[in-house]
Amino acid sequence: MSDPLTPARLAAIEEAAYQIRRLSLEMICWGQWGHIGGSFSMAEILATFYFHVLRVDPARPAWPDRDRLVLSKAHGSPALYAALALKGFFPTSEIYSYCELGGMLEGHTDMTRTPGLETSGGPLGMGLSVAAGMALGARFRENPAVRVYCILGDGECNEGNIWEAAMAAAHYRLDNLIAVLDYNKVMAKGFTWEMMAIEPLAAKWAAFGWDVQEVDGHCIPALADALYQARWVRPRGAPLLVIAHTVKGRGVERAEFNYRWHTHAPDPATADEMLRELSRRCGRPELGYSRLHDPVKKETFYGGE
Repeated sequence: MSDPLTPARLAAIEEAAYQIRRLSLEMICWGQWGHIGGSFSMAEILATFYFHVLRVDPARPAWPDRDRLVLSKAHGSPALYAALALKGFFPTSEIYSYCELGGMLEGHTDMTRTPGLETSGGPLGMGLSVAAGMALGARFRENPAVRVYCILGDGECNEGNIWEAAMAAAHYRLDNLIAVLDYNKVMAKGFTWEMMAIEPLAAKWAAFGWDVQEVDGHCIPALADALYQARWVRPRGAPLLVIAHTVKGRGVERAEFNYRWHTHAPDPATADEMLRELSRRCGRPELGYSRLHDPVKKETFYGGE
């Protein structure tokens, strides 16, 4: 069972969430491509997973009895890479291989390159099917300890494959499958209700046979409790969904609920401003972009508002 969420552990998870945002922005600026908004919105989700919930071992990434985490919204890869680095799957210095030719970290997840990844990603809507297959495989292996987790984006719920996977998971009664939906309300060109409304979201998933909880996705104790409930208390023959209400771009005011920072890479000066703001808002010593004074890596920067 999960260890208690002591004050010391809570502080460590909060620090991990801060570092996930910080490292994500560092690599996006350096690589000059990436998704700040969707990486920042799931920082607490990933920090809670890797530093409280998941049974994984960086020294044994292929440990058969490990939990599996599938990032279906694979464009949020910077946040996942940051979490993996902080957990010890590879050195944090590798973040500067992000989007580099031959580097360890691709713009979208590539399990053949990056230690700790369970799947590759890119096309939206595919991850839940993969996760359902993993959960069914764990059942066939009669391994009741394994849980398969899948992080979904809210815009992904426009994809028909999500609902096919949801229907299959309920049919096979996969209560070892736990999905977390990063409900940050913003897609690439606007709010979800403007692009393609997905509400009533909880009712739709429940209608497909899922056990549904809703939480504040930035409240670590609430996330920890929901995931504890999903793993140890609520499994009763149905897959489980945690709808995590989050803020796109959480931590930097200009990026919050702003679709223009869905796929924007800031120039070094802007990244410096953003990281200093993030530090202040998180109550940390003010630190800017670590490579601000390095030679410019590329001639063209694509950031800005």
